[in-house]
Amino acid sequence: MAMNREMKRMLQKQGEVGSDGEAAARTSNDRRRTPTPPKAKGERTGLRQYVKEVRQELRKVAWPTRRETVNYSVIVFVALVVMTAFIAAVDWLFSNAVLGLFNIQ
Repeated sequence: MAMNREMKRMLQKQGEVGSDGEAAARTSNDRRRTPTPPKAKGERTGLRQYVKEVRQELRKVAWPTRRETVNYSVIVFVALVVMTAFIAAVDWLFSNAVLGLFNIQ
């Protein structure tokens, strides 16, 4: 396999290739898993399995506390008000500039 020096060094650090650049023999304590083959297109998981997996994933979520949720909501609301006021002001300025340019009032 043709590879540059950087790739060879990286693979040597990972234990993929030996010092000569040839593939290293795998040992029994190699912790890598072989990827599971993809399911056939027609296979589907059942509703029970789906709900079970969803619950497992939701347990992993770091949910915010009530106080954090309130603080974030206030920040979003203030940002919304500020951006709305800014866009309204810019719109008013441009509309007056265009109307003044064409002497329409």
